[in-house]
Amino acid sequence: MSRFLFILSLALIASRASAQQQPGHDACARDVSRFCRSVMNNGDSAVLACLKQNRARLSKACDKVLTEHGQ
Repeated sequence: MSRFLFILSLALIASRASAQQQPGHDACARDVSRFCRSVMNNGDSAVLACLKQNRARLSKACDKVLTEHGQ
């Protein structure tokens, strides 16, 4: 029984971490696929640079996420 509780705890922790990361991802997912598809496989820094280059064209939600994260 304790092994079950341990596994359940790990699953809950993972789902909370995922939920905390999801809003920013959701806000920019469409913009990334629209403007930065060609650099998606080059890592996060390449995608971030691409989003910054296309700042004027980004959705308001994605722009807000970048601003909130100091970008």
